[in-house]
Amino acid sequence: MSKLEKAKGFKKSKAGTYLSIGTTLFGAVSVVKQAKKARFEQDRLQLVDAVVSAAAIATGVALLVRELRRMNVDDVLADD
Repeated sequence: MSKLEKAKGFKKSKAGTYLSIGTTLFGAVSVVKQAKKARFEQDRLQLVDAVVSAAAIATGVALLVRELRRMNVDDVLADD
């Protein structure tokens, strides 16, 4: 198996999914900073951008969590 194939397999593994969730949530830190700055500066456009970015992060995490749940269901079925 080549390194590229291993990397593709890791992305679809539980560990890879957990890593994706972590990096996605790490992006939330910058969104919170952006929102605080926008509120301080009373910049509505920046605040809207922060809200939309937060929604994208929430959606991404929800998709990754759903993928993890599907992996767990597949594992249970495989044990039968």
